[in-house]
Amino acid sequence: MNTLVLGMGNTILTDDGVGIEIARQLKERKPELDVVETSEAGIALLDFIVGYDRLIIVDSVKTEEGEPGELYKLEMGAMKPTSHLTSLHGVDIATAFELGRRLGYKMPQQVSIYAVEVKDNTSFGEECTEEVGGKVSLITEQIIGEEKL
Repeated sequence: MNTLVLGMGNTILTDDGVGIEIARQLKERKPELDVVETSEAGIALLDFIVGYDRLIIVDSVKTEEGEPGELYKLEMGAMKPTSHLTSLHGVDIATAFELGRRLGYKMPQQVSIYAVEVKDNTSFGEECTEEVGGKVSLITEQIIGEEKL
């Protein structure tokens, strides 16, 4: 089964780059994995994911109640595609997947989405905050165990 790890974020906005940092660590520990780092979103993701059997997405999230460095696992099935599009560039991941399926692309059948709670995703900086950066290795190991990589 061919697997893609998609590390998402922006590496110059402190914690927003945590998905990319985790993807890099996954590649170091599991060099056989295909890993893509991107700040793209929406329909542009189809360029990366089409043709893979399995997709693991790692990104950041900022909620009101979460603790920095907390890891959430989301299921694609819980996300509903939107039907009120004004632009194909700004679609959510569920809508992009649905569009890919309807266009007949070979889409991943297994999708895992991991979101890491961040402290700061608006300040310029090339490193994660201490609270988030200090948990990157632990989160990487968690994903390896959860996904049986």
